[in-house]
Amino acid sequence: MAAAAGRRGGGCLLLGAAGVGKSLLGKRLRQLSSRDGAEELGEPPATLPTVGTNLTELPLPPKVTVRELGGCMGPIWPSYYGECGAVMFVIDAADPTQVSSSCVQLLALLSAEQLAAVPVLVLFNKTDLPCYMSLVEMKSLFRMQDIVSCATQPITILEASARDGTGLADVLQWLKDTFRDPS
Repeated sequence: MAAAAGRRGGGCLLLGAAGVGKSLLGKRLRQLSSRDGAEELGEPPATLPTVGTNLTELPLPPKVTVRELGGCMGPIWPSYYGECGAVMFVIDAADPTQVSSSCVQLLALLSAEQLAAVPVLVLFNKTDLPCYMSLVEMKSLFRMQDIVSCATQPITILEASARDGTGLADVLQWLKDTFRDPS
């Protein structure tokens, strides 16, 4: 996993449909990776829908650049695949109306030849909302067991809340493990 990331170079693509929380996730990951974790995250910073791309530097060991691509840029995501060493794909676990479109996007990126060996994190976000679907429900709706068994790349599945910080330490650990120097 880390060897593929190291060979490919580049950073991590942050992808997902519009409104799933990618921008807030990037800001929260930067906030968490820049401190010791002693203080609270506080109120979430304001975000706007990303039209284009946002770059976030995470000072992890090693430093990781996260490139968020706006959900509306889905048709041109493949033009960025060759530049990445990992992909984080974010899904809104509180919006059942996005399940089918998010599943189609996920299957498209998993079948992309350029990403055949690139580690993928599937992140079910917005678990802080009272109407969120559990990880078991989301895995069932997406048929994640089938997807993981057919995929050529290593896939990790996590749930989190970019708003309140739940699960973000696991996301940072995945990034550290994925981009760790294989030597």
